[in-house]
Amino acid sequence: MTQSISQKIKRGLFQNYPSIGLSLFSGVLLICSFPKFGVGLVAWFAFVPLFFALRTTHEPLKAAGWGFLTGMVCHIGLLYWISHVVVMYGYLPLYIGISAMILLSCFLSVYFSVFSAALVFLRNKGYSEIVSAPLLWTCLEFLKSHLFTGFPWENLAYSQYKYLTIIQFVDITGIYGLSFIIMFVNVLLFDLVGQQGDKRKIVNEWVAGCIILTLLIGYGKFSLDRIHAELKQAEAMEVSLIQGNIDQNIKWDSRYQEESIEIYRNMSLAKAPVGRGHIVWPETAAPFFFQEPLGLSEVVRGIPRLSSDWLLLGSPSYTEENRHIFYMNSAFLVSPEGKITGKYDKVHLVPYGEYVPLRKYFPFINKLVAGIGDFRKGETNTPLPFDNHSLGILICYEGIFPELSRAYKKYGVKLLVNITNDAWFGHTSAPYQHLSMTVFRAVENRLFFLRSANTGISAIISPSGQIIKNSELFQRTALRGSVKFLDRRTIYALYGDIFVYFCLLLLGAVFFSSIKGELLSCWKILSNK
Repeated sequence: MTQSISQKIKRGLFQNYPSIGLSLFSGVLLICSFPKFGVGLVAWFAFVPLFFALRTTHEPLKAAGWGFLTGMVCHIGLLYWISHVVVMYGYLPLYIGISAMILLSCFLSVYFSVFSAALVFLRNKGYSEIVSAPLLWTCLEFLKSHLFTGFPWENLAYSQYKYLTIIQFVDITGIYGLSFIIMFVNVLLFDLVGQQGDKRKIVNEWVAGCIILTLLIGYGKFSLDRIHAELKQAEAMEVSLIQGNIDQNIKWDSRYQEESIEIYRNMSLAKAPVGRGHIVWPETAAPFFFQEPLGLSEVVRGIPRLSSDWLLLGSPSYTEENRHIFYMNSAFLVSPEGKITGKYDKVHLVPYGEYVPLRKYFPFINKLVAGIGDFRKGETNTPLPFDNHSLGILICYEGIFPELSRAYKKYGVKLLVNITNDAWFGHTSAPYQHLSMTVFRAVENRLFFLRSANTGISAIISPSGQIIKNSELFQRTALRGSVKFLDRRTIYALYGDIFVYFCLLLLGAVFFSSIKGELLSCWKILSNK
């Protein structure tokens, strides 16, 4: 009996080896699509091996397993840096760091499982992957980006950040439209290589695909030419992004605060913008309570008075309510006269980095995350006005959430600024991944996007998505350049993720149609009772 069960398991594994290998290979291809070392073109065929694995089964449950394998390989390869952060700066044991990375990978891989299971289910009902796969992926990616505070890290579209012609149409659909197109092309290639189904149908699909890609490229070239023409006529302003490269191990040590501020002061004055421009320091560049008027705060406020520029800097802040003190991760804007004219408190905090979800309901969590901070989130996305314009501030990974930048665009801001401290990531892929996602905020809203990072990668990004200038990691440097103010509304800025809502409606109609027969049968049985 035991032997026969063992033989069945071995036989089952042997029969499934090709599908397992194909699923794992898709995961590897997805890793190769993203920074640090990846090439974005790989994303256009990364799912083809998984589709071949799914073709071997009619069982949604088995398909979910293949999808899960792809997701695990992909996310472990993309998110390995989480273990580094948890251990090095969360001061937690290695096993917790690895466990945290694996648990998050497992959670994110569930989306791959649902995608694969639903794809096979709909195929069994007669729906082609050319329809179901792009709809499913787009809707699931949107869900992943919003459920439980959301984690849109390296969504499929972000792999294309270097290909300016391709990414221009995200000012219409947002990133989800590009993810839809990439998945559509994956299915086209799968149908071509696999030669599955009616050849006339495959030809029709490829004709449709070529038309879509031609329109995509045509719109991209038109948009780039239009943006370049508009920028020639736009008002300009000089900026200087100061990358202090302060070691994370001494950054919060009070003995080094004066030295850190002196570094930023000297670099700011030496590389100050020409005219009434902007100097931008990174997140928590002032590692003390800048809101307090004396000491180092006064030294910092003296910098814009000397340079006659605006100064934006990151600093922790606090407020007292009912005898309780609450801490925030904040950005302050200082005028050329040395006065604090605006303050923004980070709205979207990093879970288990800046606050601990469920701490109130599960006190034992405190013992597991003793090194984690507990900040209070800001109330609104508050633009910071300067001269005749205003800034939209994004702190740390707020830059990867499209809706936050879009909210600023609706307020009429003319410049997006991301201040961050990516020192936590070390020399891993994370700083490169982080930068790649912020490129799309510039394109979606047709605004210049500044990125000031403590240890890099700092960057000046144009409204076309071009990275005009960028720094290297772990170098003490200043990026000096100019930004221009465009006043153009985009469809995405006006209507947001309307493309996704359309996909959700279509997908709902497809699922309803696929189970309509079962629903009618259940209704008849209930009616007869």
